[in-house]
This record gives sequence, structure tokens and C-alpha cells, in this order.
Amino acid sequence: MERQQHAKLDELMRDPYPLYARARRAEGLTYVPELQAWLVARDADVREVLRRPDVFSSANAVRPDTVPAPAALAVLSQGQDPSGGPRRRVVVTADGPAHQRLRAPLVRGLSPARVAAVLPYVTERATALVDALAAAGPGARGGPRVDVMEAYALRLPGQVIGRVLGFAPEDVPVVVRGGHSSEQLLFRPLPEDEQIAAAHDTVALRRLLEGYVQDRHAAPRDDLCSEMVTSLVPDDGEPDEADPEADDTGPALTLGQRAELVAHLHNFLLAGHLTTTALIGTTLLHLLRHPAQWKLVCEEPERIPAAIEEAARYDTALQGFRRVTTRAVTLAGTELPAGAEVLVGFGSAGRDAGRYERPDVFDITRTPVARHVAFGLGAHGCPGAQLAREQLRVTLELFTRRFPGLRLAADGPPVRMRPTLIHRAPEALYVQW
Repeated sequence: MERQQHAKLDELMRDPYPLYARARRAEGLTYVPELQAWLVARDADVREVLRRPDVFSSANAVRPDTVPAPAALAVLSQGQDPSGGPRRRVVVTADGPAHQRLRAPLVRGLSPARVAAVLPYVTERATALVDALAAAGPGARGGPRVDVMEAYALRLPGQVIGRVLGFAPEDVPVVVRGGHSSEQLLFRPLPEDEQIAAAHDTVALRRLLEGYVQDRHAAPRDDLCSEMVTSLVPDDGEPDEADPEADDTGPALTLGQRAELVAHLHNFLLAGHLTTTALIGTTLLHLLRHPAQWKLVCEEPERIPAAIEEAARYDTALQGFRRVTTRAVTLAGTELPAGAEVLVGFGSAGRDAGRYERPDVFDITRTPVARHVAFGLGAHGCPGAQLAREQLRVTLELFTRRFPGLRLAADGPPVRMRPTLIHRAPEALYVQW
């Protein structure tokens, strides 16, 4: 029975769009047992939820799809706050003033000026990855295939977010590996040995982040890690007697403070590079599935911004976040009691015929492009949306110029989407040129 449930959930997450279509046609909201939540599928209803954070709380915005095995949990306990403190609230699970406080350093650190300042680095790293791709890849039609997810999409966003945070380049592989392992551990059923390996990667990431937290607390720099640490040190009372590392920079962080700051950084990393990795993968996938549109964007690169927005609308990386009602409320004619869980379907909203013409058609030439909710809306709108868009813009400019003959590999395996509503992307994307 449990295996059947996993298989059904796996199928739903690999292709949720049939469910979305049924839910948009239905009266009211649709309860989805596999997700244990009411699905908010229509664009107007999604926007209503996002604009009413006082009624639809983010306290349970992200809930794991799986529970790690005891052996994996034992490994994870090595990287947790030894004081046994409460579950750490992070920006995506906070509301009201607490959310504003947690979000503020991200908004400052990802401001238009900060994004503009990091763009030369984005271009430099993207160019280096494309050079390596060209050197190792097919090079001619009919040559061997290459997985562009592994060779490019899984690499660039991690390098960029590491730069924004101020991490040393040699630490970025630990960050990227730990981020992906953390996500897989919580959102994808894995064999126990793979769970244990993922747990070790997660612990290694937490320990790395704790080192950065302590370093930036003692000696802040001009980077986002320092911005977060200096802005978000929680008022945790007196320093721990067991950890009295105080010096002329002030009292040392307590164990609880360190754990909370590590949680903030960990959460930001998952959102900061995994979403962009996914968006690069899905954008390339849909452009290559429509060769005429790939040819058009190669010939008319001024269409790249529209291609980015169409890809985000058509198949957004983040399919949805959960919300929980703070009081009884009626939404789309459905009466919800206090404490009801809803899944806000960003991916479904992008396919709503009430807002978009021919919503199930991928078309980079559609005009006018109605504003989508792929990056959220309102108080919880993604503060890193512009950085993600810029990385995708640089990617498409380079790929269309260097690989105008890019196509899906003829002898490659069928494209399979990852079985998750968090960071939806191809598991692998084999291409040739």
C-alpha cells in the first residue's frame, strides 16, 4: 500500500498539469489526498491567497514529502543545535513583522545595484562553463550527447550564489552538493544508503555555514552573508557558559543563535540556487522542444526576455507553496476552517485560460504577456527574482550565440521531470549541436 502511495505521488509530481486542469474546471477548491491539502488552482484565487497573508499563514509553507529513515536522522542529528532548541523559523515560514525582519537583509543584499555589481562575475563563470561544454561536448551534428543539467545548470547558480554570499570558491562544491542533497532527502523517496549519504552532505553544509556565521559575526564584510548575520542575530539571552568565546568584537554567538543563523542561510541557499538551476533546465527544455522558437530566439536575441517570462509562466520551477488558514474563511466558494492547509498552485495559475490565451501552448511571441506569479506575489514575492532572470538571460545569450544548432539528443533517454513540486526540472537534459 505504501509503495502504491509513493508511486501515485511520484506520478502526480512528475506531471501535475492534468490535476491542475481538473481543479481549475471544478467548482470551488479541490482536495488532493496525496498532498493532504486543498489545491488553489485558478490564477485569481492564487492571487487572493498571496495578498492575504494575515488569513493564509506561511507557517507551514514547505512540508517534507518524506520522512528520512532512522539511520539518516541519526546522521542529521550530528549537525543540529545540541541544545535541542525549537524548530527554526525562516523567511518562507514566517509572517508579519517576523517575516519583514527576516526578509529585509535579503532585499538589501539582492537589490538592483547588488545584482548589477555581480553580473560581470555571472558572465565570466557562465562563459567558462560554456567554453568547457564546447570543448567536451559534441561539437558537430551527430556527435556524442551531453547532459546540460550536469555540465551547466547544476553549476552556474551555485557559483553565483556563493559569490553573492561571499563564500570562498573552494567551498562552493560543498554548498551545491549539500543543497541538492538536502532537497532530495526531504522531497524524494531514496534508498536508505542514499539517504545516509545525503544526510552526511547536509551535515557538512551545516558545519560549513556555521563556520561562516561565526567568521562574519566576528569580522563582517561587504557580502550578503555578513548582511544576514549582522541583521538577524536573534536575541537569545546571555551567551552559553559552555561556549564563551568572547573577544573584543563582543560576546560570542550562543548555540541557539548560531543554529538559527545557519537555518536562515541554509534556507536561502535552497531557494537561491536550486530554483535558478531548475529554471535554466526547464527553459532550455521547452525551447528545444519547439525548434522553431529556438531558431527564432537565436536569430532575434532581443526576444530572450520574453522567452524567460514565457518559460516561467508555462512551467515554473516552484510549483507551489503551502499556506494554513488562521481563521475560518471562504475561498472560491469553499468554506475552510481555521487550520486548513492549502497548496497555492503557482504552476497551475500559469496555465489559467481565464488569464492567458492558449495557456497550454509554449509561445515566446505571445503579446501582451500578462504578469505571471511564477516568482510569487506580495509580501512573499521572491527577492532573488531579478538575479535568477539575469542568470537565465546570460545563459540564453551565450547558448544561442555559441550553439545555434542546439537540439535534444536523438539517442538520449526520454526527458523525465524530477518528482517534486519544489524546483521542478529535468532529471537530465541530453543535447547535441
